[in-house]
Amino acid sequence: MAGKVNYITPAGYDALKAEYETLFAKERPALVEVISWAAGNGDRSENGDYIYGRKKLREIDRRLTFLSRRMKAAKIVDPASQKDRNRVYFGATVTLVDEDDSERIVTLVGEDEADASSGRISWKSPMANALK
Repeated sequence: MAGKVNYITPAGYDALKAEYETLFAKERPALVEVISWAAGNGDRSENGDYIYGRKKLREIDRRLTFLSRRMKAAKIVDPASQKDRNRVYFGATVTLVDEDDSERIVTLVGEDEADASSGRISWKSPMANALK
């Protein structure tokens, strides 16, 4: 991921940051407490709380590492600052019309905030590239 820029809207960055802070400040410490309690209960080889807790802790740590790297590579782009409204660009909202005159409105957003069911598609997606 070195050298790659993660284009993201201000709202998308805030969502990444909120997830990171929740995992780091709330979920991880609570899980460490459970693991510590479970470890004190004796045999760890058959202790479900301990085994599951350690597995979940590794998942949280991987997610924290991922979020940290994505935020570090983030280049926040505010769609409102785009001057040319007649071009398709990062953050643009576009109305698509198919051959049956069915309309669908989509917004080009960063990879981390894409959600096709909500009308947010990645600026790197094939559909977005066809619009440019």
